[in-house]
Amino acid sequence: MSQDHDHDHDHHRHGHGHHHHALPEAGHGRAFALAIGVNSLFVGIEFIYGFIANSTALMADAGHNLSDVLGLVLAWAAAVLAKRAPNARYTYGMRSTSILAALGNALLLLVACGAIAWEAVHRLMSAAPVEGMTVSVVAAIGVAINGFSAWLFMAGSKGDLNIRGAYLHMAADAAISLGVVISGLVIMGTGWTWLDPAVSLVIVLVIVLGTWSLLRESLRLVMAAVPDSVDAAAIDRFLAEQPGVASVHDLHIWAMSTTETALTAHLVMPGGYPGDKAIDEIVTRLRHDFSVKHCTLQVEEGTLQHQCALVT
Repeated sequence: MSQDHDHDHDHHRHGHGHHHHALPEAGHGRAFALAIGVNSLFVGIEFIYGFIANSTALMADAGHNLSDVLGLVLAWAAAVLAKRAPNARYTYGMRSTSILAALGNALLLLVACGAIAWEAVHRLMSAAPVEGMTVSVVAAIGVAINGFSAWLFMAGSKGDLNIRGAYLHMAADAAISLGVVISGLVIMGTGWTWLDPAVSLVIVLVIVLGTWSLLRESLRLVMAAVPDSVDAAAIDRFLAEQPGVASVHDLHIWAMSTTETALTAHLVMPGGYPGDKAIDEIVTRLRHDFSVKHCTLQVEEGTLQHQCALVT
């Protein structure tokens, strides 16, 4: 006996209730548009003045702020694409585009960091004059813009992981820009021109550390790995401990997007299908306790050997 329970559809099949979850809202649209606009403008201004002031620190910070813009675009685009209804070809909709975008973003950022680091090393070997005042003033504008952008997302950061990520990213960038301000002031007072490329290398290191985790996670998600935020062993134990469940097999957990997790599993229940209410309770627990947004459970009595996983 085989039964399916798909917790993301609103029709009935095989006597089981299938429930529809609202897709993520593309809320905070104005906040996204405003933050992307002002940060895009500032990236251009910061890079130009970094070039004029001969400051690799400013240019490195411009590269970091560009990553902010891309991150905001990805978060906004993911929210919009997630609202697209599934169709016959894309049965999960366009959720997974956010994973591909994150991977591309990570690769581009690593290439940019390599170019900035190369230039900074050359500047350390042959120090060039740096206009400390220009560096400090432009970076101070960056502190204000990043701080304002963080404020835009502060209200929604408590209930939405995407918004929270944007908020934390902006707040961290304000702190990095503050470091560039301080380096410019120190150069003005001491004439230590080597400090500018040194600070740019520190900024590159910060970007690489953050980008490396993004690259690693996005690669894992592309390969349908269990997301880092999900404890697969705990889910396996939870399912095995449910009333009437003798064993669990073919448990698969993967990311439908950078914010949504899906799960399929076979539950061996010798007593047969326990009813919609019992299955709904399991699905609700998976959603609330393990953040699994889309769940399909197949119930088997154990009289036959059902095996979905490929065996090589």
